[in-house]
Amino acid sequence: MRRRLTLLVAATMCLALLAFVVPLALLLRTVAQDRATTTAGADAQSLVPLVGTADPVSLRTSVEHMAADSRAPLTVFLADGSVLGTRAPRTSAVRLAALAGVSRTVERPDGREIVVAVLGRPDGTAVIRAFVPAAELTRGVARAWLVLAGLGVALLLLGLLVADRLSRALVSPITELSTVSHRLARADLTARARPDGPPELREVAGALNHLADRIQELLREEREQVADLSHRLRAPLTSLRLEAESLAGPDAARIGARVDAMERAVTGLISQARHRREPDAHAVCEATSAVRERVAFWTVLAEDTGRAVTLDITADGTASGTAGGTADGTAGGTLPVGVPADELAAAVDALLGNVFAHTPDGTAFSVTLAPRAGGGAVLTVADDGPGLSTDLVQRGASLGGSTGLGLDIARRVARSSGGRMDLSTGPDGGARVTLELGPSASPPALT
Repeated sequence: MRRRLTLLVAATMCLALLAFVVPLALLLRTVAQDRATTTAGADAQSLVPLVGTADPVSLRTSVEHMAADSRAPLTVFLADGSVLGTRAPRTSAVRLAALAGVSRTVERPDGREIVVAVLGRPDGTAVIRAFVPAAELTRGVARAWLVLAGLGVALLLLGLLVADRLSRALVSPITELSTVSHRLARADLTARARPDGPPELREVAGALNHLADRIQELLREEREQVADLSHRLRAPLTSLRLEAESLAGPDAARIGARVDAMERAVTGLISQARHRREPDAHAVCEATSAVRERVAFWTVLAEDTGRAVTLDITADGTASGTAGGTADGTAGGTLPVGVPADELAAAVDALLGNVFAHTPDGTAFSVTLAPRAGGGAVLTVADDGPGLSTDLVQRGASLGGSTGLGLDIARRVARSSGGRMDLSTGPDGGARVTLELGPSASPPALT
């Protein structure tokens, strides 16, 4: 916009300067020609009384003196053929003036010739000739044109400077509005536009700030609702804890530990909903330990439902385990990924929860973690079930009796690290979900 405004001002000023400078330059040339012609004509006219009355000796002396002081060549042609002053040929204009007694100005290729006929001399008509060379006609014109050109260039530069300042004052508020909108798109809800510039732009800035305030208000209300819903889970968790404490034997400790884990998850959800934290673009966790911990958690349920679990973790070394409902192995390396540990754990829980929810008891599944080309890791969860149903793909829409959020949670975790999620079918017809986790988190956006 600044460039276009500057070009517009430059074009307008060039047209205005051309309309002003060109006629003025032509006028200066005409004035210079008229001035030189008038001066030469005045010198010729000043000799008329002297030529008509003076004796030959005085006339010759006076003409020689005036011709020496005149800027243009000055010559007097007498009727007897004598030539006084500057030596010059007897031109056709001189002969015509001597015969007809007519004074005139004649344009010649090399200048202007002014002839004045003097009548009343005893010996006949005398002719006074003043010649203005072409160089004298344009004397000082080139310098005046250079001054005009310099003045025009100076005015053009001044106009461009003023146009740049005005366009900067107009474009700066627009650039600030664009910056604020991009910050809001990156979930920086503290960004506000400064009302500046023309009234229209100030109105747009106020509307953008109002929109940001409204977004903050809506998100705050949504977080409060999530926190309230999460807090309502405490009552059934408390009841479940009391029942677990009434049990005896190893089952009591195991169920109590699961209830404690569930309560910690609910507490974390409430804290996250109530106290929004700024996203960390440098969040990194060690994927092997996080995956192994969550698989170990789900292995207990797999034993109860007769599912075989295969865990295969490959880093700098290899850790793998296969058992009828168990998973073991020792890590031989690390796989850092660009997501927080709790978000990675939530993604693993969502994928494994889908396996238990949408496959019959006794269906085996496997969890594979391997390095990703370029950094990060690739997490694959595959099962031997009937395959992936289309009702699991869209967020919030499920015909399988679930919330429809599991795969979307995993997808968002992968995207936050710069990776992606792929859904496919395994060799035996079961579902296969692959998460590519990048080495560093990418800036989130409002979605």
